[in-house]
Amino acid sequence: MSGVLEIEGGRPLAGEITVRGAKNFVSKAMVAALLGESPSVLSNVPKIRDVEIVADLLRAHGVFVDHDQAAGTITMNPSGVGAAKSADIITHAGSSRIPILFCGPLLHRLGEAFIPDLGGCNIGGRPIDFHLEALRRFGAEVAKEPDGMRLRAPKRLQGMQMELEFPSVGATEQLLLTAVLAEGITELRGAAVEPEILDLVAVLQQMGAIITLETDRTYRIEGVESLRGYRHFALPDRIEAASWAGAALATGGDITVLGARQLDLTAYLNYFRKVGGRFDVTDHGIRFWHPGGELRSIVVETAVHPGFMTDWQQPFVVALTQATGLSIIHETVYEKRFGFTKALRRMGAQIQLYRECLGSERWCRFGRRNYEHSAVISGPTPLHGADIRVPDLRGGFSHLIAALAAEGRSSVSGIGLIDRGYEHFTDKLDSLGARYWRR
Repeated sequence: MSGVLEIEGGRPLAGEITVRGAKNFVSKAMVAALLGESPSVLSNVPKIRDVEIVADLLRAHGVFVDHDQAAGTITMNPSGVGAAKSADIITHAGSSRIPILFCGPLLHRLGEAFIPDLGGCNIGGRPIDFHLEALRRFGAEVAKEPDGMRLRAPKRLQGMQMELEFPSVGATEQLLLTAVLAEGITELRGAAVEPEILDLVAVLQQMGAIITLETDRTYRIEGVESLRGYRHFALPDRIEAASWAGAALATGGDITVLGARQLDLTAYLNYFRKVGGRFDVTDHGIRFWHPGGELRSIVVETAVHPGFMTDWQQPFVVALTQATGLSIIHETVYEKRFGFTKALRRMGAQIQLYRECLGSERWCRFGRRNYEHSAVISGPTPLHGADIRVPDLRGGFSHLIAALAAEGRSSVSGIGLIDRGYEHFTDKLDSLGARYWRR
């Protein structure tokens, strides 16, 4: 992705910014609009690249999409839905993995769907094999084509039972979006229960779906004959909120994140307080600040909800480079999530990666599998400017935070990737007093 930021670091970030709808929910709610027989309206939509990608894919399939970017509202009318050309899907999808979630709704509406060869951030295995197997079990037929997969449903998809080995967000979304119109009952055990998933369930319920969530992470979906459109206000982006909170810690700053909700950030706030950060919750958002003095080293283990989110750890690692002592991060969700630390080490951070499961007494699926999935951060270490290339969305924002915290000038290239998930992030840097030049 193109774009370079020249950043003059070493200045505390201070001010007020706003977060809108969650990237990890909004795109899935837009896909859900395909299931309805009447228009859907989604509000609190951020202006990010992923929203544009899904809007273009919907239009390629004949959906009328009206995106009022200023108001943050998107209207989707699927009455004219039809098959899209494979070449158009490939062009609009780019490196996004979102087309895999179009399959269930399109199989219901059209009887066929196409998945291009998928990309996405290089943070670990996110295979589509499970998605394809699940769709086969619903009754879909899958055939390989030179540039992707062609799926067909010769008859109405049928409900089924499945248990996940790991509570995958993508797998849970796939099952929900497909099961709601499948004939009979679908049971998904060991599923994800992230806030973004529950907001998707709320959208589907508005549309007429019957979905029950049991206390043991089991969804029970009773298929219905048809669904209508929805009108929904998206939950705020808890990943972006935590990213700016990490920036406040790392730079010694004071940032108020309007739109942030305490309920969605409970696990993060506990660790933010343990490391020495302060926060105040208001009716409109959360103020995060560094109170001065030393930050404390801590041990953190990522986990599925309600644990410490994997997407929170990368900005948090940058803040931990400024904590006194040895901090440990044990990553249990994505096995290649620490690739971003290479650039931090060039900036002066002392970070060692280990294949062992550090700081945890719980079972870890990466144990003895030769993945460097534990990190030990020694601090505090002053960071200095460097030339950096953004590796992925969350790692890229972490590099941005490191450059803002570092003394001297940094050149951060590939920042177009950050536009995928952080709305108007350079405007927010302006409002926080950052010194940078974009070229």
